[in-house]
Amino acid sequence: MNEGDNSASKEAPANKEESAVPTRTEEEVNLCKQMMEAASAGDNATVELLLKKGADVHYRDDKAGGHLEVVQNLILSGHPWNEVDNEAKSAGEYAEENGQDDVYNFLLEEEEEIEEKKEGGEEEKEEEAVQEPREKKKKVAPNQDYLDQKLHYSEDKLLDEEDNAVMMSWEGPLMEKHAELMCTREGMHVMNVGFGLGLVDEALQKYKPASHTIVEAHPDVYARMLELGWDKRPGVKILFGRWQDVVLQMETYDGIFFDTFGEFWKDLRQFCELVPSILNPGGVYSFFNGLGGSNPFFHAVYCRIAEMEMLQMGLETTYIKVEMEEPTDKAWDGVARKYFTLNHYNLPMCRLIDDV
Repeated sequence: MNEGDNSASKEAPANKEESAVPTRTEEEVNLCKQMMEAASAGDNATVELLLKKGADVHYRDDKAGGHLEVVQNLILSGHPWNEVDNEAKSAGEYAEENGQDDVYNFLLEEEEEIEEKKEGGEEEKEEEAVQEPREKKKKVAPNQDYLDQKLHYSEDKLLDEEDNAVMMSWEGPLMEKHAELMCTREGMHVMNVGFGLGLVDEALQKYKPASHTIVEAHPDVYARMLELGWDKRPGVKILFGRWQDVVLQMETYDGIFFDTFGEFWKDLRQFCELVPSILNPGGVYSFFNGLGGSNPFFHAVYCRIAEMEMLQMGLETTYIKVEMEEPTDKAWDGVARKYFTLNHYNLPMCRLIDDV
């Protein structure tokens, strides 16, 4: 389970959006091709001249090259940081593959700044919304559509009505690793937000926690938990509802894991802001890291943004690189969209700054 691109979600739209190819005149195409030749050669002056003549900054072809000054010029001329080419690859991926650290680091820093400005704009809109008249329609929960859907379980996955995967069995080894890093001893107090297939909760149970709180919002998943007898397990406490609605019932914990569905980065960020007040000294907080999980460069950007924002909240984040095999095509049978396609997983391990 997770929440989205620029979030942690399996439900979020894919990163690699295909845009319609614009109709260009022969003269416009020639300008664009000249610009691509100049960019590949690192001729920044010619690139700038051609852009002024009308060359399209969004033009794509099969050439791959990277020169820092040219990349800086293209970005300043409006080239989106997350645009991909005909191979669905971003400039950041090419820079990393070709060992162009200066280009890669520039793109990473530029994209972080753009995303932070975007987040800041969203926060301002939210503050304005708070001041609107009370007669306005009540704000709907971001994952309400998901909570209203009928879910269906299969042998190795949990799907919503549109066959988006809420959780899949291939995540099992990752959940084991999360539990291992969270539980440094037996007898701890742990909490998991988002049950899904129960993979991380089964893993946490192996460490014989003194108390084990599970927050689950979907009625079908909650019914499944009762059917499996989770409410009767020693030390287990189930809080049925959205985590935002059961905060007052939460206690303090030695280990906390977050893995909801249908929510986005701003929802995960909101939970991260809560963590310092409910995480015991010496404790570990972690979450399913599906941030930009279908593109390695986007993933790197969102991991950095999450790390910086959590630092401002009082949480020091370390990413543990876990090598993994991409799930087979067979594993995705019946699933509407592949939500994680990377060959490694950056497992977040977050501690209170005072503990570091």
